[in-house]
Amino acid sequence: MMKARLDRSDLELLLAIRQHGSLSGAASAADVVPSVVTKRLAALEARIGLQLFQRTTRKVVPTAEGEQLCDRAGRLLSGFADLETDLQERQKDPVGRIRLASTFGFGRSWLGPALAQFASRHPRIEVQLQLTERLPDLAVEGYDGAVWLWSVRGQRASEWTGRRLARNQRVLVAAPEYLQRRGTPLTVEELASHECLVVRESERFDVWRLQRERDRGEVRVRVAGRLSSNSGELVRDWCLAGHGIMLRSLWDIAGLLATGELVRVLPGHAMVDADIHWLAPHTPTTPRRIRLLVDFLADQFRTEPWTPKAAPVTARPGSRRRP
Repeated sequence: MMKARLDRSDLELLLAIRQHGSLSGAASAADVVPSVVTKRLAALEARIGLQLFQRTTRKVVPTAEGEQLCDRAGRLLSGFADLETDLQERQKDPVGRIRLASTFGFGRSWLGPALAQFASRHPRIEVQLQLTERLPDLAVEGYDGAVWLWSVRGQRASEWTGRRLARNQRVLVAAPEYLQRRGTPLTVEELASHECLVVRESERFDVWRLQRERDRGEVRVRVAGRLSSNSGELVRDWCLAGHGIMLRSLWDIAGLLATGELVRVLPGHAMVDADIHWLAPHTPTTPRRIRLLVDFLADQFRTEPWTPKAAPVTARPGSRRRP
């Protein structure tokens, strides 16, 4: 018995008929007369010995065998497309569009300049960066990936892929003027008696989870203050103006630490859940242009350029708290 053979055009025909729900619709999409589609489908069904579609006067719907074949055809054609894209990109400079998401602060300060360098190296790649404070549903909203400040957790771990691009910490800082006026806390517990500037980015924004550098142990402290905001930039401005102590990512305040405008408080403690990550929808294959971008960003951020090169200026211990 001779085995039935299907080629790519057969698979495309099946998917077109299912998509349009009629032979005439599939013919119109292919820019041929309906009789051509009718004859091709009849020949295909005769060749494989199965009826693939039920015809009625109103519409054409797949049989159980036709539905199964269409599902497999979709996967095969998607694989063909990925293979062709990969082969084309290997033969020439990478080409295409990359659509990314990132937070406003990190996107402006660090990702934006890095993407400009990447684009200059690869002139045939178009990069679109969307700045947002809410991580989009990447696959549904058409993003190739995101550069974000936390990794994939929970159910998302099965839907997304992730890669850490760089380490980062959130550290306690204050303006010298505030510490001269209120004194420097010497223990984590003393933070509770200081004006703490908090960013309202989670339900428990008033609880700071700090890790001790000496033994990696976690310490939690409930903080309070008269000033809070959902804007990290505004909280940073308040801190610079001497209104209190804040917990802020090193990438955001490295320059201010280097100039002495801000100083570390309790330098043996930090929050360590703020690493820089690449997040992307899980796909069977990754286009070369995306791989090139992720490798480039990992190389750019590998040295953690926001980490102070010299020892940060720390405040001299003063009174624990002044009235």
